[in-house]
Amino acid sequence: MKLAWILWLASVLPPQTADSLCLSTTVYLEARDQSVRGQQAVAEVALRRRDSGLWGNTVCDVVTARKQFAPTLVSPATRLTNTEAWAESVTIALDAERNWALPAGQRKEIVPGASHFAAHAIASPSWRTAYQVATIGDHTFYKVQSLKPRRT
Repeated sequence: MKLAWILWLASVLPPQTADSLCLSTTVYLEARDQSVRGQQAVAEVALRRRDSGLWGNTVCDVVTARKQFAPTLVSPATRLTNTEAWAESVTIALDAERNWALPAGQRKEIVPGASHFAAHAIASPSWRTAYQVATIGDHTFYKVQSLKPRRT
């Protein structure tokens, strides 16, 4: 399936279902070749950003914010062809959403406070000197800014 089709589908699905699809797609595109822990950490960063409201109010808004995550950095014609990796990405995304729905003190956080991550083999972001929370596989996770949940 093509990325463009997945993003179109997310635009017509109910918000919660769309967010699960967008998070699964992001985990796949960003970390399908990483460990489960690395994939969980990518999902956690997206969910933490969603809660902050700085990049949008939904996971889909966050992961499609300009130049933030793979869905806006790769070609819309990109095909998601690894069905095993896709199935694992869906499972990880759904598990991450369930975990993140818990009260903050009960969540299992992989990269506490991380607001960004980078795969340095392919990126050299300006914030790469920020506080490093962890390195998992090819990704380094950073606390570039303190993200607080928005007030409701």
